Amino acid sequence: MEIAYSLSIALQSHQPLIVTIIITLLSLLAVRSFFKRPHKSNATGIATSSGKQQAREARPASSCSHISDSVALLNGGSAGLAEEDMVMADVSKVVSEIHSGASMMEQLVPEITTHALSYLDYPSLCRLSMTNSLMRKAANDDNAWKALYHKDFTLEQDTVTPVNGWKAYYAATRAIMNVNTEFFNIIKDRSLSAMSLFWLNVDYVKCAHASGVLFSGYNAVIQSWQHAFNWEQGVDFQVRDVRARVLTDVAWVTMKTYVDMNNGAFNMTNVFESHKGRWYLVHHHSSGMLADGDIGQQIVL
Repeated sequence: MEIAYSLSIALQSHQPLIVTIIITLLSLLAVRSFFKRPHKSNATGIATSSGKQQAREARPASSCSHISDSVALLNGGSAGLAEEDMVMADVSKVVSEIHSGASMMEQLVPEITTHALSYLDYPSLCRLSMTNSLMRKAANDDNAWKALYHKDFTLEQDTVTPVNGWKAYYAATRAIMNVNTEFFNIIKDRSLSAMSLFWLNVDYVKCAHASGVLFSGYNAVIQSWQHAFNWEQGVDFQVRDVRARVLTDVAWVTMKTYVDMNNGAFNMTNVFESHKGRWYLVHHHSSGMLADGDIGQQIVL
């Protein structure tokens, strides 16, 4: 157990190096496959003739060759011709595979390829897909993006089957995560103009601050944020346990936020709607969970 634990710690500490090595090896395999791929019209003829020639040139001299020859002669055969035919058959097979365009990457079991790609992060997987057609096919594998989604976001949606595949679902989830992060940056900067643009300007938007007061309608919601930003002390939330669910035009994000890590968390939920290619906030709910003290002593948004 101690050895396994030490090994896991070592792998985690060297993860950037492991990612770099994997990308380098996969790229080298793809380049090797590309340069060894000839014109298909001459592939068969080249493989047959060059295979025989390489078999004759590559056949090593053996100190035991006279023994195998003697045994063959006792059986009424010719050891030299038999051995040459066997070697030529093996070499011709290898040469044929090389000229047909087969590569080590293409011959890997899909599960092994997916496992190797699971060590890459989002930018590395995107860069890998731009190297050549072989790497693009491997990097666009749906199982690779599903593994990356579970690593970067959550395992809660393991049974989900995205309509457009896991790559598109990963991109949509990352986009809504970035929008959610922008929400907390606006609070930190106390920018009322940015908050006004962040919300969808409709009557059905709602905002429930941790104080317990519910504001309904765009004007009332923006006014509530104006009062919050008038406080002297700015709020820099520490956000934890972020979970997102993205549908076609609706997404929601749940999280725990801390103003002070020693005074308990706020449970928050943000609901977004997509309009004309942009996500807008339509519902915000915050409720305080305090282990000690009174909620009235905390800054509530």
